[in-house]
Amino acid sequence: MNKVIIFNPRSANAKHRVPNSILQVGAAIHDKFEYVLVDGNMETDPEKKILDYLATGEFKFFGSTVMPGPQLSQAIPITKKVKTAFPEVITIWGGYFASNQYKVCLQSKWIDFIIDGPGDLAFPQLLEALIMQKRDFSEIKNLAYLKDGIPFKTAKEALLDQDSLPPLPYGKLNEHYPLENYLGRTFLGNKTLAYHSSFGCPFTCSFCAVVPIYNARWKGKSARLIAEDVLKLKEEHGVDSIEFHDNNFFTSRKRVVEFAELVKNENLIWWGEGRIDTINKYSDEDLKLMHEAGCKMIFLGAETGNDEVLKKMDKGGTQTGAEIKSFVARMAKVGIIPELSFVLGLPAESEEKVMKQIDEDIEFIKEIKRINPDAEIIIYLYSPVPTEGSELYEEIKRAGFSFPENLEDWLSPSWEKFDLRKNPLTPWLTPKMVDKIRDFEKVLNGYFPTVSDFRIKGYKKFVLKTLSGWRYNSGFYKWPYEIKALHKVWKYRQPEEQGFYME
Repeated sequence: MNKVIIFNPRSANAKHRVPNSILQVGAAIHDKFEYVLVDGNMETDPEKKILDYLATGEFKFFGSTVMPGPQLSQAIPITKKVKTAFPEVITIWGGYFASNQYKVCLQSKWIDFIIDGPGDLAFPQLLEALIMQKRDFSEIKNLAYLKDGIPFKTAKEALLDQDSLPPLPYGKLNEHYPLENYLGRTFLGNKTLAYHSSFGCPFTCSFCAVVPIYNARWKGKSARLIAEDVLKLKEEHGVDSIEFHDNNFFTSRKRVVEFAELVKNENLIWWGEGRIDTINKYSDEDLKLMHEAGCKMIFLGAETGNDEVLKKMDKGGTQTGAEIKSFVARMAKVGIIPELSFVLGLPAESEEKVMKQIDEDIEFIKEIKRINPDAEIIIYLYSPVPTEGSELYEEIKRAGFSFPENLEDWLSPSWEKFDLRKNPLTPWLTPKMVDKIRDFEKVLNGYFPTVSDFRIKGYKKFVLKTLSGWRYNSGFYKWPYEIKALHKVWKYRQPEEQGFYME
């Protein structure tokens, strides 16, 4: 009767990605409770599977990890159905969306508890308290629930030593879904593993959803344990490449260098996320070692070339437009591809200033491509996150922006696109601005097709580059219908929307 369902809703680009989130949850209770895993990316009808489990009467708890965007399309209706059909079942959510939007989640009445951040201790402690029928949960850290009808958050738990945590239960996952099904083909390799080696980030960027959850804290596994994990998976399942989905894999130079030394002769290719002003402090020898050890690409938040806007975004450290340019030049010399994300469309005092900043960012992106043509460019439209107290968040509230007050409102297509940072409902962005950004993006992706879509090569790449050249060089980006048509015919993949995995 005290069994647990742990559900991973379907994501837009995660069909072949090992569901580290529910593995982490499973690891926390592995030796304490009986549980099953349900992965929405692998199930044709996850709702039926969940309801069938509950119909046995053996399950008391339904837990779901929920990221913003596409996962909500399964998480919300399935959780509502669970609570309606089985009101005695206790529903527990975790993940970025649940933590950042805990009030609207709890006020829906379908979600009983929120794990606010890491649940390594909070989740098993909550289950134990509920089984013991305790009424006071205030001593359990990293928790949110309704207290006297009002959303309430408990204190934050210090991030735990990651080496002290139990190993991820890959064997349990393999009982439900063969692990090989998650090792898809990418431009990195034929069997690419998704892996988390750390939690949090030591910075406080005001546009980032991680900040309210971790409060500028970071903890990572040791290089030795990471290497042991991935080499074991290489031996047992043929893993040949890794996507490190840490918020900031490169926080500790010492850890990265040690990992590179441990795997440099293992023929592994890897990708990770980091910060320019952190990695730019690495020596040339460090970068060369990383490249020799298989580091092929690094995802980096460039955001903008405007130093004043970077300051408004609380882009801590020393990152400036000049440093971004210097960094991509260094990366060109060492042979690691910088994958730079830019956030366009931040609020300003007037529409003219918003458009001016968009134009300046477009020119800065073109300058980056002149310095390092191999640099990958990812363009997002600014989507606010509830970083209460930050200058930027206060400015967007003054501009008239607000989040939905009802959980089901997040199911609308417009809010799903908002979470993907592709079409936000921000009041200061006009259709003309959005069109300009999107048209430039199409021309950019035509002139410089992403290296991660290895189907776009040879004559396809030549045709796209030829058609896009006059637009890119002249600055006339409007109505790029011919590029859109070819992208549609050739099923061009954008990694920020569809990931690296190729069907």
